[in-house]
Amino acid sequence: MEKIKFIDLFCGIGGFRQAMEEACHENNLIPKCVFSSDIDLFCQESYKANYGERPVGDITKINEKDIPDHDILFAGFPCQPFSIIGQRKGFDDIRGTLFFDIARILKHKRPKAFILENVKQLVGHDKGNTLKVILQSLKDLGYDVHYAVLNALDYGLPQKRERVIFVGHREPILFTFPSPIRPFTPLSKILEKKVEEKQYASEYIIKKRKSKHTSAYKLSIWHENKAGNICSYPYSCALRAGASYNYLLVNGERRLTPREMFRLQGFPDSYKIVVNDSQARKQAGNAVPVNIVKAVILKLLPYVASSLDMTSVLRDYEVEYGTK
Repeated sequence: MEKIKFIDLFCGIGGFRQAMEEACHENNLIPKCVFSSDIDLFCQESYKANYGERPVGDITKINEKDIPDHDILFAGFPCQPFSIIGQRKGFDDIRGTLFFDIARILKHKRPKAFILENVKQLVGHDKGNTLKVILQSLKDLGYDVHYAVLNALDYGLPQKRERVIFVGHREPILFTFPSPIRPFTPLSKILEKKVEEKQYASEYIIKKRKSKHTSAYKLSIWHENKAGNICSYPYSCALRAGASYNYLLVNGERRLTPREMFRLQGFPDSYKIVVNDSQARKQAGNAVPVNIVKAVILKLLPYVASSLDMTSVLRDYEVEYGTK
């Protein structure tokens, strides 16, 4: 079985790692995380509880020379601050942003491939100039780059959550993004049968919501936007870390439990939730949908694994014939 080494930057609670481990196991590959990093202490606790190791802290303080060699770099990099980007000066434009830390690691370590994730709004930021600079910076580092906006709803999760995904490979490849996987899991398999009383909204809020909206669905998640408009669907709108406490309500009555939020992001029930409800809501809202990145990883793995095979062949040849 081939071993594939990867690093997990801005790892949060481990969405990329969960996806990588599941994808590798389905392809008889051995995933090996050789480095992980996140500045959030609560995320570090969750990551350690589930993967057995605590991520290091601030990536801006880590010298790229100290990061182990790896085959794939994963990063769900924060969407701020991008105000510096837009003058299309390539690599110089990204200095001062956290994307620069990804770029400097790619430049020094030269992994075979990478997958990056960010919010959909990045594509149109600064009239598209931000995207142009990021793409050009990655290409200047010698990578064949592809990107697409993917929706978790199209990959089996009952959550409308759109994210831009960047895929890069050191050599040009015939990469295509995965086709949609339908239908998505019904809410009946996501929502818990019994929940604590504390999850219910007040009678005042429930009455107010139901006076303004009637759902067409027997089981739905109600969403109230900033303007106070209410809608409901047989799936969830995007989980948000900083949303109001009653932003999403099941049938207009109760909040999602931590386990339900983690399920909406594709984490299995075996994933340990070791933080309080407030932190769990924040962690779920910031997480990358496991199903999206798993589908992308499954499309990328054959290219990475084939290059590993060739590396192994060359190494064996050098050892046998003394060419090294």
